[in-house]
Amino acid sequence: MRESSNGHPQDAHEESTDQLTFQDPVTRYPVLEPPKQDQPEPGLDRDLVPRTDRGEFSYRGTGRLEGRKALITGADSGIGAAVAIAFAKEGADVALNYLPAEEPDAQYVKGVVETAGRKAVLLPGDLSDRDVCETLVRDAVDGLGGLDILVNNAGKQIAVERLEDLDDEQLTATFTVNIIAMFRITKAALQHLPAGSSIINTTSIQAYQPSPDLLDYASTKAAINNFTKGLGQQLAPRGIRVNAVAPGPFWTPLQVSGGQPKEALPEFGTSTPLGRAGQPTELAPAYVFLASPESSYVIGETLNVNGGSPSP
Repeated sequence: MRESSNGHPQDAHEESTDQLTFQDPVTRYPVLEPPKQDQPEPGLDRDLVPRTDRGEFSYRGTGRLEGRKALITGADSGIGAAVAIAFAKEGADVALNYLPAEEPDAQYVKGVVETAGRKAVLLPGDLSDRDVCETLVRDAVDGLGGLDILVNNAGKQIAVERLEDLDDEQLTATFTVNIIAMFRITKAALQHLPAGSSIINTTSIQAYQPSPDLLDYASTKAAINNFTKGLGQQLAPRGIRVNAVAPGPFWTPLQVSGGQPKEALPEFGTSTPLGRAGQPTELAPAYVFLASPESSYVIGETLNVNGGSPSP
């Protein structure tokens, strides 16, 4: 394994052809066999084994978001980072929200965005704090000079085997970060979003197929689906579209920082029809589509990106 020009390890998939090349989805990425590993919450992409593909080398933009201005929560790693990188390569400036502990990953994504020739505004802050949710939007608007895309992606996921062991602190924190903050941030953003804007929420296959050890997380994801469909109807007459993306098993730091039982990691994602976990960059085109004018007649939709697992 060699190093890329930014000093980060460059995996084999980073040397592969871009995502527009004809490829077999079964073999596009190898089946992951991650070793048992543990990171303190929230986890870092920098320390993940194996590393993820966030599109730094594999995503090629076509100008579909030229001149747009996007705020993305949970944008330092995993799905949020892949979306930020794809948006930048499609021509958008981006404001990245993340927890302060995730600064190393955020700086890396900032570098990729700037290499793509776009502006990156770093906005660390804990979304469990109501004041942060409100100031986050104002800071994004100030830093970007406006706002017309909001991606509510940040999430908290901690596996707990038995309901009796799910303490009130975790229950409250999961709901606050995953769904209550989404209400707060979206409400604040509506003061700035013009007609033609797009709001995209990250839900999950857990909304349809809840794992028994993710009851709190899965419940919030079902709530996000409902929020998306209801708000989509409310905002459609104002020319603001609201949609969601529902990922299946994607390899991100969330999985090794409490999101999955450690003993389950070596088999992560192998139960999908494709037989492997997804890489974050494979989700990015769904967000690009929902953010772009190409989806102008799509409202209240949930795009399921899950390797073939049946879902509504």
